[in-house]
Amino acid sequence: MGSFMGHVLPGTLFLLVGLWHTWSSLVRHASNPKSFRVRVWNPVPGCDGRFKYLELYVVAIGAFIDMCIELMYSTHLKFFVNGVLNPTHMNDFEHAGMLLMFFVFGVVTLLSEKTSFFPLPEGALCLIAAVAFCAEYLLFYFHSTTHKGLEGYYHLLLVLLIALCILSTVAGALFPTSFPVDLCSGIAITLQGLWFYQTAFTLYGSMMPEGCQIKENEISCHSMDYEVRGELLANFQLFSLVLGVLVAVVILHVFAISRFGHSDLRSVHAAEDRLDRIKVSNAFVLED
Repeated sequence: MGSFMGHVLPGTLFLLVGLWHTWSSLVRHASNPKSFRVRVWNPVPGCDGRFKYLELYVVAIGAFIDMCIELMYSTHLKFFVNGVLNPTHMNDFEHAGMLLMFFVFGVVTLLSEKTSFFPLPEGALCLIAAVAFCAEYLLFYFHSTTHKGLEGYYHLLLVLLIALCILSTVAGALFPTSFPVDLCSGIAITLQGLWFYQTAFTLYGSMMPEGCQIKENEISCHSMDYEVRGELLANFQLFSLVLGVLVAVVILHVFAISRFGHSDLRSVHAAEDRLDRIKVSNAFVLED
């Protein structure tokens, strides 16, 4: 079984990175759509470049801190019992291994961007990020088999969101100039962070579905009807999050165009509006 903080901490990391990736993608496309390129990370502007690599530091340091919590705090430094890996804390070791992959991604990307000893193209960095997401996918896919009932269903939906992160990141390496691919990657990471939060509050917080409870360190429901009701509630929660994120992206896109919009993009929109008006007027003429 998981814990509230065990979901909130990685959820915060994914949510921050996802929101920043989504916003940066919208701004970069609005500023210059012709030269748009997929980026696996986005520099923070201003302050004379002092915070340029902030996203990478957040990924590397955040993953490292969470990994230390899993390895040291959760296990109480009892790594081995009778000469073998402590079976009581196998979940913690698995989580630490997943977080290690994101830590490696952050460090490798920093070395690639800040030094001349380890230069990597953006496509290669996308594939490294995809490997980190694959490690997360494998962990939760096989790890979720130990989750039963409602808890297993919430983690199954999480696995689907992780799969979307993998596909969008790999697509970024295959289609390096695609704005939809880059935007989809940011949205998928944001949804993953939000779902971590939703899982924490629903299963380990104050939003436990009616008829279900935590008993003997497991989440159980009084009957199959209550469990099905909880799964339907999970579907509704995920749908609400997806709808909310898409509405927010549309609003942010309109704002980005009005605030940072390039003249070429505005001229394209203006041309499309004129073309639509011409089509409408021609339709009226034909009807007459």
